Amino acid sequence: MMKNIVNLLEKKNQHIATMESCTGGLVASTITDVEGAGEVLSFSAVTYSNDYKIKMGVKKETIEKYSVYSEEVAKEMSKSISVFANSDFGIGVTGKINRKDKNNQEGKDNEIFFSIYEREKDIYHTFKIESEKDKTRHKNKEEVVKRITEELTRILMKSEK
Repeated sequence: MMKNIVNLLEKKNQHIATMESCTGGLVASTITDVEGAGEVLSFSAVTYSNDYKIKMGVKKETIEKYSVYSEEVAKEMSKSISVFANSDFGIGVTGKINRKDKNNQEGKDNEIFFSIYEREKDIYHTFKIESEKDKTRHKNKEEVVKRITEELTRILMKSEK
């Protein structure tokens, strides 16, 4: 399915950028697995720490008010990376995959938030998924990427019409 996304973006001469936390760059890696990805992937950042999310444009006040593991932070990540990379779409991913975070104890230990930002329309598509305790960390990350791929495909196909 990622091949379809790369092809659609290339056909429309559009670009995408990602700012990922708990997925550790797997979204960007999956994009770059497709030949021709260099034509559409503008930039990718893995921002595990709050400090680097802030350096990349997420407001400290948003993290303090809603927690780093929130829909609001995922939205700011997606828009910030889109603006930074001058891309048509930005993807932001934050959450916890079945683990406690001693530095950020807010939120459930199995919630992942992601946002897809469309710069041209200035709109966000936000989603929440729960990781599964019986799956490995990598399998849960793959599930997040699969869901992002499905949602991004839906958004791109909708804009085709």
